[in-house]
Amino acid sequence: MPRTALTVAEDAFRLLVCQPAPLAFDGRPIDGLPDRHLPLDELRTLLRSPTMGPDTSDATWRQLAHQARDWGPAWTVGAVGVALPGLTHLAARLSKGHTKLADDIDSELLTAFLHTLRTDDLQTPRIWLRLCWAAWRAGLKARRNDDLLELPPDVPVGSRTPYRPYGHPDLLLGRAVAAGIITDSQAELISSTRLGDVLIEQIAAEHRQTGAVMRMRRKRAERKLVAALVQGQMSGFVLKETFVRDRATEARRNGVASLSPRRAQAARPVG
Repeated sequence: MPRTALTVAEDAFRLLVCQPAPLAFDGRPIDGLPDRHLPLDELRTLLRSPTMGPDTSDATWRQLAHQARDWGPAWTVGAVGVALPGLTHLAARLSKGHTKLADDIDSELLTAFLHTLRTDDLQTPRIWLRLCWAAWRAGLKARRNDDLLELPPDVPVGSRTPYRPYGHPDLLLGRAVAAGIITDSQAELISSTRLGDVLIEQIAAEHRQTGAVMRMRRKRAERKLVAALVQGQMSGFVLKETFVRDRATEARRNGVASLSPRRAQAARPVG
């Protein structure tokens, strides 16, 4: 199963509710809940029951939101985990027929849910409905936004001999940085999220930005890279030994600084 923001959140939630000390919610002050501390996975099941009344749901989500805001990251993950069955259902509906956008849909949906959880007016009724509605709108926007596709629609996708420099994608990114087409940070963003296992939400949090902002930055960098390849701007960016005698310097300027001189020489296209 592909890993998305929602599956990662589910994994984190399972760690919180595992024995012998699962994170528990105090149900005693809330009418309609059992008069005891409830492990969050049990609370999640109770909230999905068709017999759950709106007043009990509101009181529960009001307290969950307060604890997510005031009691630290564990309760934020816990609140997301309680919501995950509903969020996953929404994501599945939005992704139907749009499987290539499933990752973006999940990320935007979760981001909107978290934002609403942190900022919504908790005194207004139907808290759960508003959380779901905010998530749905964000996921729908991601599905409708063609700009979230990985490549512009006018880029040819047929089989042909690649433009130089070709080879490992990280080498291509390194050469693009050396050519001034993209920056170091843009190359790192593409490499870590497209080629690695880093979630764009993690990078967004580190930069105190939203996932949507970081995806837009990545999209712009990828378009620059694609345009440079299509226009042949990088095909001649290979420095000859007649101009640079120091192989380490040559490798660094061509974006293969992490390779040994021998491997850098082998990685450089001939021509």
